[in-house]
Formats: sequence, structure tokens, C-alpha cells
Amino acid sequence: ANPGTFEAARFTDYRAVGINRLSIGIQSFNGDSLTALGRIHDGKQAIRAAEIAHHAGFDNFNLDLMFGLPKQTAELARKDVEMAITLEPTHISYYQLTIEPNTFFHQSPPPLPDDEPINDWQLANQQRLAEAGYLQYEVSAYAKKGCQSRHNLNYWQFGDYLGIGAGAHGKVSNAATQSIERIVKQKQPQAYLDLVDSPQRILKQEQVGINDIGFEFMLNALRLTDGFAPSLFMQHCGMPLATIKNQLAEAEERGLIEYSVKWIRP
Repeated sequence: ANPGTFEAARFTDYRAVGINRLSIGIQSFNGDSLTALGRIHDGKQAIRAAEIAHHAGFDNFNLDLMFGLPKQTAELARKDVEMAITLEPTHISYYQLTIEPNTFFHQSPPPLPDDEPINDWQLANQQRLAEAGYLQYEVSAYAKKGCQSRHNLNYWQFGDYLGIGAGAHGKVSNAATQSIERIVKQKQPQAYLDLVDSPQRILKQEQVGINDIGFEFMLNALRLTDGFAPSLFMQHCGMPLATIKNQLAEAEERGLIEYSVKWIRP
């Protein structure tokens, strides 16, 4: 959900129809930072959205926060984290701004803080989140006890999911053929509706190659602080862990993973 007034006004209705968790795209509570990001809400609307979520009966919601923003300082980054904690969400996503290809920022890069101080901010603010009871369980995810995002955990543990509607992505394993298929639906809503009864509603459909499955699993599972049980690899990839024993041995030798019979973790 976005924190603008229009969407926040619907929170009570969302709760009434049975939705029990929200994720609100705050990004920052600082007006200059929000303007630099091209966001249409301001800091007051961001705070108000969290308050409305509480009043609407959501006892489980996430706030998205970013750091390393244009012109951001250590003090501004700290204030964002402190405000998020004050609003008492059960989950906080906290991640560094990344300049992605084919975006406005990629075409016209803004001046960003240097990496070394950003790293210091991250460590300090991770410590503050931990003190407030938000434990890091994934690269950019922090949660109160028992409030980890089940939705995202499914992705990170390489589970299956259905993509429903325009622009949706799905991943489905087929036990009979021992294959994993990725499906992408038509991106534009009208095109999707026009083709909804036709196979053409699917824009892209492909099998994950046998040489890519292990890599994709690790790419996701090793985002988790506690890693994963080795049995999960066989369960979701359909091949024994021994298939990637050389890569595991190299990663362990380089100090990138810890490896035991019970778990593999970064």
C-alpha cells in the first residue's frame, strides 16, 4: 500500500474484507528525501498512514525504509529509523537505495553519499533495530518475534507461487516431470483482460534450466540470516545437494558460508 491519503482511507475496508497484513511504502519520513525519490507523499502522510493502519485494526504491518538516499546524512538516516520504531510496526524492511538500469536515476544519477559512511549508518541502525526488538532474519528484513513475512519467506526458500492478474509472475514445480516453470502474464491490464480467455494472456513461459536451479535456490536461500536445512535443497530443486558440492566447498573455504549437517548459512 502507498501512504497517500487516497489509499490510507481504504485501510479499514481492507481489514473488513479479511486482509490481515499491510506493507506500506514509506521509504523515508524526510520531505527532501521523498522529493528526491520522486514520491508523491510527504512525511506527515507517511506517519498518518501507519497510525491509520493501527486504528483500522492491523496488528501486523510492515514499513519500507531506504537509506543511502540523495543528500541524506547519518542523522537523517537515524531519524527515519527512530520514527519507524515509534510507529510500532511488526516488521521493517530496511535497504539501501540501488540504482537500477532503465530507471530515471540510471539515466540521470543523483549525488549519493559515499559507501563507507553508508556502511557505518547501516551497522548503527541495525543495532538500534535489534535493541527495539526487530531482529534481522534476511538481508533487508527485520521483524518482531513471530512476525517474519511468510509471503517473502516462501520466495527466499524457493517455494512455489501463483501469478494472478496483469503483470503477475508465477513459479510452479511439476513433480511428474521434475521441472520448474516460470510464468509471466501480460503486463498491461487492458491487454490482459482482452486475452484472459486465451493462452496469449501468458506473455512468457519457460522452464528453469537444470544448470540454473541450484544457483537460483542459493541466490534466494542465502539471503536468510539462518540459512536453510540441507534437505530443503532436494525438496525444492529435485536433485541432491551433492550436485553442488564443489561450489559449497569453495564457498566454505573462502569463508562465505557455514556448513553443517543441520544447516547451511551465510
